[in-house]
Amino acid sequence: MLYHLFNWLTKNGIKFPGSGLFQFITFRVLMAVILSLVIATVFGKRLINFLKKKQIGESVRDLGLQGEKQKTGTPTMGGIIILLAILIPTLLLANLNKVYVRLMILSTLWLGVIGFIDDYLKIKAKRIAATKGIDYKKTDADGLAGKFKIFGQVILGIIIGATLYFNPNVVVKREVLTSNLDSQWTRQRGEKLIKFDTLFTEGKVHRFVTVKTPITTIPFVKTHEFNYAKLLPKSWENYTYILYILIVIFIVTAVSNGANITDGLDGLATGVSAIIGLCLGVFIFVSGDAPIADYLNIMYIPNLSELSIFVAAFVGACVGFLWYNAYPAQVFMGDTGSLALGGIIASLAIIVRKELLIPIFCFVFLVENISVMLQVGYFKYTKRKYGEGRRIFLMSPLHHHYQKLGYHESKIAVRFWVITILSVVFAVVTLKLR
Repeated sequence: MLYHLFNWLTKNGIKFPGSGLFQFITFRVLMAVILSLVIATVFGKRLINFLKKKQIGESVRDLGLQGEKQKTGTPTMGGIIILLAILIPTLLLANLNKVYVRLMILSTLWLGVIGFIDDYLKIKAKRIAATKGIDYKKTDADGLAGKFKIFGQVILGIIIGATLYFNPNVVVKREVLTSNLDSQWTRQRGEKLIKFDTLFTEGKVHRFVTVKTPITTIPFVKTHEFNYAKLLPKSWENYTYILYILIVIFIVTAVSNGANITDGLDGLATGVSAIIGLCLGVFIFVSGDAPIADYLNIMYIPNLSELSIFVAAFVGACVGFLWYNAYPAQVFMGDTGSLALGGIIASLAIIVRKELLIPIFCFVFLVENISVMLQVGYFKYTKRKYGEGRRIFLMSPLHHHYQKLGYHESKIAVRFWVITILSVVFAVVTLKLR
């Protein structure tokens, strides 16, 4: 809003001290980080006190884990702090006319609301149990039913996939490496009619085509761009949008649930998400700048740079929330925060066309997800075969396995952060390692 205000003042010849700074994206990125940190730390403390006053505390199940009893009563639904610290700087500083910014605001609100409803229903069930004097040990299961969470994630996936496929402002520019430059038009399988654009960088002439097709980046491959239309028979290429939307739904659901599962230790999901946010910020920077994209020989995505304000606010919100969420946590994010964090990461990765890199930079989320699936699947298999369920891990998700082994939760969290840093560095290196 401030961006649009100062832009309007400038266009109308009204000079205001500092208004020109808002035309520079670097200034707005730095302001977004600072503002998100201030909101998360200063106003976050007030929200924590409010949650304590309203007795919105966590009821921890007895899982036999070290230090779990001390967590009982810790305020939950702290994800509201993260949501506010992301949305307020974005609304104030970003160009809200850009489709990518609008899409990320919608994604944040959508999954934030789903998580909020889930947390609210849990707290409501616990209060009802308390008023009736019931020893309600399984209240954590009395939130929003899993099928409704999945339904909400599917709807968001449809919205994101359909927008990225059909919106006319969502395009990718790819350099034409052909000697036949007489024709102004080109067409490849699955791509619509395309016209050349010319870009001058360092005295060189480059011809780009504007591609309106679902392409993505394949890591480690020299010809590193892949068109989803190639997964279908040629006669079905007009239905590529169905396949693309299904892929987007799967990614949003998987990453969102992965972040939700990872949120089991103080500061774990928050720290991991902040590091992944930095990785996505790098991808957005290089893909949204034509000369850099040309130098790296990667796809150039117009209008993407504006999304860096959102990412800056996202990283700042996570770091600011970590101030209160690090061990010993003064507040838990709840599903309000964890579902939103995963959905944001998935949406950004899809927008920047790096969804196939998710298993690398979201390695911790992936391992946590797999550990639960392996544990549940093996338990059910052995119960059918031997009449008694057996386990691969002492406990799942994986971070609880290490707790059972005697590792302190702060050590587990920090080591998972280190693993995420290594994964992120490796993901960034793939820009040239192919």
